[in-house]
Amino acid sequence: MTDTPEKPISAGLKSALELGPLLLFFAGYMLLKDREFTIGAETYSGFIVITAAFIPLLVASTLILWRLSGKLSPMQILTLVLVIGMGGLSVWLNDERFFKMKPTILYVFFGAVLGFGLTRGESYLRVVMEGLMPLQHEGWLILTRRFMAFFFALAVANELIWRNFSTELWVNFKIFGLTIAMFAFFLSQNRLFSAYAAEDENGV
Repeated sequence: MTDTPEKPISAGLKSALELGPLLLFFAGYMLLKDREFTIGAETYSGFIVITAAFIPLLVASTLILWRLSGKLSPMQILTLVLVIGMGGLSVWLNDERFFKMKPTILYVFFGAVLGFGLTRGESYLRVVMEGLMPLQHEGWLILTRRFMAFFFALAVANELIWRNFSTELWVNFKIFGLTIAMFAFFLSQNRLFSAYAAEDENGV
């Protein structure tokens, strides 16, 4: 799914397919958070019900995005796998903890992958982001180290929040907190982008 050349797709449609399921999850949770549903002999919280609805919604939006663009990022693929796996376990076992652990697993995995690349003197981040940000080799290594630390910090934050605070706070953290943190992280790297910007073929 990642080696096919990417097809043109409008930024608005791409954002809608990527963020739409998360926003619908949030809206659904806010509507159902105080309700319980009895299905068969089992009683399910609103969180579990909306998680069950979120899984096929994310599958559908991801497949549509792949169909339209011809490409999915490694993070999109792993996110889909973890949502199906951990979300499915939460629904099957009627235990919201599995779905709440999903971001932890995702961020630890990517942090570990980046760390492994650094031990080899390589930046795996460069493989997926070079087209967006042309940097010198040293710049990529510095950015990769920072990304690795950032991913591990997000994993720790997710564990602290879901284990010690309410489900509603965790949902807000997942939908909005993580997005804001990622945006703020990129903004904080502006000096690095400027200092290690790769020159083009004309030396500009």
